[in-house]
Amino acid sequence: QVQLLESGGGLVQTGGSLRLSCAASGRTFSSYAIGWFRQAPVKKREFVAAVSRSGDSTYYADSVKGRFTISRDNAKNTVYLQMNSLKPDDTAVYYCNARRLSKNYWGQGTQVTVSL
Repeated sequence: QVQLLESGGGLVQTGGSLRLSCAASGRTFSSYAIGWFRQAPVKKREFVAAVSRSGDSTYYADSVKGRFTISRDNAKNTVYLQMNSLKPDDTAVYYCNARRLSKNYWGQGTQVTVSL
């Protein structure tokens, strides 16, 4: 079992930055690929970014490429999402996801609001 806790969300102006953190419990954190997803009001949850178990490989949605950076620190059981040049369209609840084989865990989410 893996428990995920997101933090770092908040209100920021257009062009600003935020860094989200996803802290995980459990001793097997490094065996999970970790992703960030987001869900805006009346929209489906969508993929944002993902990082491999070792941290060597990263993946991004086209909408955030060049602005967001995902990274992980397995010694701290934490994954980060650095978000720069934020836009109002980035406003959403951001969720952390841990996945390995058939196991799939979600955090409770953190709200990010980008004002004009």
